[in-house]
Amino acid sequence: MVLKGSALIDLLVIFLYLATHNSVVVGRFVVEKNSLRVTSPERIRGTHDSAIGNFGIPQYGGSMAGAVVFPKENHKGCRSFDDFGISYKSKPGSLPAFLLLDRGDCFFALKVWNAQKAGASAVLVADDIEEALITMDTPAEDISSAKYIENITIPSALIDKSFGETLKKAISSGDMVNVNLDWREAVPHPDDRVEYELWTNSNDECGVKCDMLMEFVKDFKGAAQILEKGGYSQFTPHYITWYCPQAFTLSRQCKSQCINRGRYCAPDPEQDFSSGYEGKDVVLENLRQLCVFRVANESRRPWVWWDYVTDFQIRCPMKEKKYNKECANSVIKSLGLNAKMIEKCMGDPNVDSDNPVLKEEQDAQVGKGSRGDVTILPTLVVNNRQYRGKLEKGAVLKAICSGFEETTEPAVCLSGDVETNECLDNNGGCWQDKSANITACKDTFRGRVCECPLVDGVQFTGDGYNSCEVSGAGRCKINNGGCWHESRNGHAFSACMDGNCHCPPGFKGDGVKSCEDIDECKEKKACQCRECSCKDTWGSYDCTCSGDLLYIRDHDTCISKGATEVRSAWAAVWIILIGLAMAAGGAYLVYKYRLRSYMDSEIRAIMAQYMPLDSQAEVPNHVSE
Repeated sequence: MVLKGSALIDLLVIFLYLATHNSVVVGRFVVEKNSLRVTSPERIRGTHDSAIGNFGIPQYGGSMAGAVVFPKENHKGCRSFDDFGISYKSKPGSLPAFLLLDRGDCFFALKVWNAQKAGASAVLVADDIEEALITMDTPAEDISSAKYIENITIPSALIDKSFGETLKKAISSGDMVNVNLDWREAVPHPDDRVEYELWTNSNDECGVKCDMLMEFVKDFKGAAQILEKGGYSQFTPHYITWYCPQAFTLSRQCKSQCINRGRYCAPDPEQDFSSGYEGKDVVLENLRQLCVFRVANESRRPWVWWDYVTDFQIRCPMKEKKYNKECANSVIKSLGLNAKMIEKCMGDPNVDSDNPVLKEEQDAQVGKGSRGDVTILPTLVVNNRQYRGKLEKGAVLKAICSGFEETTEPAVCLSGDVETNECLDNNGGCWQDKSANITACKDTFRGRVCECPLVDGVQFTGDGYNSCEVSGAGRCKINNGGCWHESRNGHAFSACMDGNCHCPPGFKGDGVKSCEDIDECKEKKACQCRECSCKDTWGSYDCTCSGDLLYIRDHDTCISKGATEVRSAWAAVWIILIGLAMAAGGAYLVYKYRLRSYMDSEIRAIMAQYMPLDSQAEVPNHVSE
């Protein structure tokens, strides 16, 4: 028989599963329970176990009272109750409705979703066979169901078949059945510190659950770091691995999915051995993340693990082909971690021997004490009890806080919000320009983000982690555009011109890191005339002339002061001569005019004696005596 690609993948996954479960014969899956107490009617009063659902939001540390309702139609809750015109919304003054549904025909999560939409405050699912209680889980890799699963906010629990029948009979008899759901003992709370662990995975291509896990890690980071920094909790990350059966260690499938000769394996992210990333890439990154935690813990900063995994998710996704060692090291560097110590911790993935770190992880998967085997990703364990319910910040924080001894809860458990400014610690690992006091770190309720800033109307661009830059003319407004600049003795120079870095006149260099003063005197770029004497200055030069000569900078030459004075004197003489000439000419014109006027009057008088002029009256003759 010849197995094709998909069949080989399925077969290998089965082998890995069987290998894991055959190796942990002492382990078992533990069903986490809460208490359900019937308070009325009197004849069925008593306390029963119920299995907490692996979705929704159980009220860890608290309890809820309600009235049980069994629907007359849609007993299994597989259809929307709107189709039947039924509502279970609580009326003022009445107890919340706890909807009792039968198991079967559809996903547990769909039953609870339909009940929530109808107004129910909690759901009890009655088993359809007599068996030990099981944990109601979400459907695997069902994208259509993911749309409602993430919005389920009410708690749910599975009860055994016989107890379910008892409740139904009481309701059909017309009795008011009141119950109390109690999660106060679901998580042990012995002291003032909570130990919790998260079983996670670095693979970001595993579908709905991977997306949910990544969203939770980003959202919960701030609260986790507050708890850790305050000494209120002890957190440990874990990663599930499988081993390849001995007979298949040399097969192509095991070589692509495993390291250390088949000892530590992970499924192929794309379920395709011929392309994309391989399972061993996931194992190596899981190992790196474990070592990041160990190295950070040794430096008494275990909370840095949360920074690393969130940054790695953002900066090094598989879809962008950045899921690799180089990208991981850039994140490690930005967080100030010791990369050499992390490499040493990881060891050699090609040797035919155990890896101490991953060997501990495989041993830890086996259930111990009250905790069962870890077989589901993601899994949260609080005070050695597996958390059940939605992996959501508020719900998880409530579960963790229920693990403190009463009255020892930290303030974060008593407040509605968790506020933390992660930018105050190493600038959040983001880009910054200390000289200009500019940072790409932005603090938010969900944790810090690295985004290039907008400063004085100028937008920086870049990845926010390693670089942020400004282009164009506006660049010079911000810290001289990152170009060289310096001030001395009241004189300032900048290499930023039109958004580019060019050393200004009088300097040479790259314009970014340095601009050095040019010695114009030594390089004979100025002050070259015979009589010139050159002295270099910062960014310029001074040139003087010998004797009484003057230096003309525009022409790079010296001229005599005397020549200047002679020319000035002759200019003055010429001005005087021209003035005298003009005055003489004016006087001559005046003289000529007056002379002519005088001559005209004399001639007219003489002529008047001999003949009358037309303009004069006739002169009378004299009579002789």
